[in-house]
Amino acid sequence: MEVRARAPGKIILAGEHAVVHGSTAVAASIDLYTYVTLGFPTPSDNDDTLKLHLKDMDLEFSWPVGRIKEVLPDLGSHAASSPSSCSSETIKAITALVEEQNIPEAKIGLSSGVTTFLWLYTSIHGYKPAKTVVTSELPLGSGLGSSAALCVAFSAALLALSDFVTLDFSHQGWQMFGDSELDLVNKWAFEGEKIIHGKPSGIDNTVSTYGNMIKFRSGELTRIKTNMPLKMLITNTKVGRNTKALVASVSERTIRHPEAMASVFSAIDSISSELASIIQSPVTGDLAITEKEEKLEELMEMNQGLLQCMGVSHASIETVLRSTLKYKLSSKLTGAGGGGCVLTLLPSLLSGTIVDKVIAELESCGFQCLIAGIGGRGMEISFSGSS
Repeated sequence: MEVRARAPGKIILAGEHAVVHGSTAVAASIDLYTYVTLGFPTPSDNDDTLKLHLKDMDLEFSWPVGRIKEVLPDLGSHAASSPSSCSSETIKAITALVEEQNIPEAKIGLSSGVTTFLWLYTSIHGYKPAKTVVTSELPLGSGLGSSAALCVAFSAALLALSDFVTLDFSHQGWQMFGDSELDLVNKWAFEGEKIIHGKPSGIDNTVSTYGNMIKFRSGELTRIKTNMPLKMLITNTKVGRNTKALVASVSERTIRHPEAMASVFSAIDSISSELASIIQSPVTGDLAITEKEEKLEELMEMNQGLLQCMGVSHASIETVLRSTLKYKLSSKLTGAGGGGCVLTLLPSLLSGTIVDKVIAELESCGFQCLIAGIGGRGMEISFSGSS
């Protein structure tokens, strides 16, 4: 029996940075996925190792289960139905296991993800041998929620082959978990995100688990459902950014200009709320969709202007904005800014020829272009092989 889990990435449609200062923000899933395949060897395979293959990175790891048990003697007795945080002592012990694998210096940033896998696997399945393969359509470190999608897909695959989730193994194609199982996946994924990021908001893993969209403000998450199809061009500038430094710079600007920045945050709160309202309202035909798209374009442009007021844009982002504006398309940065990714709304009546021209121009600047549907389904699984 082999299970395959897929978990979507995410974008911030409105409200990034301002959310730290009490404004509303809106996040959505995108139909670009991270895939995790998990299978257990048969007794005849005579294989007593836990293997992890990061296919896109061309990296393979292998640990004898006896070695894992020796380093982590208490983890195997953990109840999969009760997620708890990984202690600093356990992280230290797992890090030693990961370091034994001699990850190349250029790919050392992946070690926290490998640490997370070892912790999730041992917490849910103990010391059983297995092989796990990871592939992804999401660029790493670009603000599209790649680490959360990884944690969700890991958690889903591991729980699917545990005793804590009831599923139809004979079902053909992708299937969804029930609400209580999704809650369990989300909790485990959030604990995994803590290993990678320290103090995550929980937004990325929640969007990846449940899909669709989420409105959040002051730590409160509300799941919302879109009533209109949305498609975005996502341009990855490939410019790395320091999220903590960008967040700090906005806070510093707020201290220097408290009244002006309070107005900026208030305006963004209104933009996020209006955007969520438009997306949730019923659609009554092609004209209504076009009108909604035009309103969303205006809100994206306003949000981008306010993000520029905060000082979180970048030359690479401005290049994308200029290129898409030539074709009368509306764009905004998504996430931390300072590089990363830019969203461009692709209206439903836009011709494919124009899209091709925009992509060609952006790619000539060295950027990566991805087209994604917005607000679709969350985490799903499928089974293959005999039970």
